[in-house]
Amino acid sequence: MREITYREAIGEAYREEMRRDRMVVTFGEDLAEYGGAFAVTQGLLEEFGPDRVRTTPISEAAIVGCAIGSAMIGLRPVAEIMFDDFIFCAGDQVVNQLAKLRYMSAGQLKIPVVIRMAMGAGLSQAAQHAQCVMGMFMNVPGLKIACPATPYDAKGILKSSIRDDSPVLFFEHLKLYDLKGRVPDEEYLLPLGRSDIKRKGKDLTVVAIAEMVQKSLSVAEKMEKERGISIEVIDPVTLVPLDMEPVIDSVKKTGRVIIAYNGPLTNGAGAEIAARLAESAIEYLDSPVYRVAEKDCPIPFAPHLERAVTPQEEDIVDAVNKVFK
Repeated sequence: MREITYREAIGEAYREEMRRDRMVVTFGEDLAEYGGAFAVTQGLLEEFGPDRVRTTPISEAAIVGCAIGSAMIGLRPVAEIMFDDFIFCAGDQVVNQLAKLRYMSAGQLKIPVVIRMAMGAGLSQAAQHAQCVMGMFMNVPGLKIACPATPYDAKGILKSSIRDDSPVLFFEHLKLYDLKGRVPDEEYLLPLGRSDIKRKGKDLTVVAIAEMVQKSLSVAEKMEKERGISIEVIDPVTLVPLDMEPVIDSVKKTGRVIIAYNGPLTNGAGAEIAARLAESAIEYLDSPVYRVAEKDCPIPFAPHLERAVTPQEEDIVDAVNKVFK
């Protein structure tokens, strides 16, 4: 085991898969010579050459279209969209082509495409560079959605995503890139569709997604020390497939649940989790399900306003107070 950053973990996953399989290629804006907007792909061009590592024009539609076409002829492309805000420029390619071609070909076509996207607020990049749109794509059948929150998960899930024969949208919260965590020296894979219990507890369940995992763990530690409240933190890791079994088992034990996630409150990823709890675990709940997420408004540029509309640790604490009111 060694400690590396989230950014380095993704880079390692790239290298290992590109060394293992010459059909793995990658491309995106500023991806080759520059190493990507967040330095994730630094060094790939030097090791694997311009045939497998390419910088593209500024056209998300072309990037995703090329990924689909190259997958149809046998390659395994990893496309980078600099910010998830811009994935809508490739809306038709993602929703009507990428998600549907395997179904429309009766399984004859494999579409092993991974689309990596940075997401999230926190760096004062304003309304068009700070969204979290992962919840929107949960409503598009045919896409798998990953949003790992630790270096360990990021590496293992990306490697599995590259080997998957179905398309995967891989969301990376930009505030996690410098997060450090322990990662094995030996190769490992993590399956898509398996939630991970990040912290055991008995009084309250917090389902935390993406950047909210670290904030939830911080709150859980403080609540135990200051108030004796034992909080279990569960990270779904992937939103599609969504593994609800550990969440339901936890709610049976605690009777209380908070869902903390990035992206707008209304119709976000947490709303789907809450709906499934209502269907499968409502008889075990001793209080309402509370959600902690962004306010339903564009992300401001001003740091104090950005902070005010995005979920913070104090918002989780407020939800804890409501649960135990």
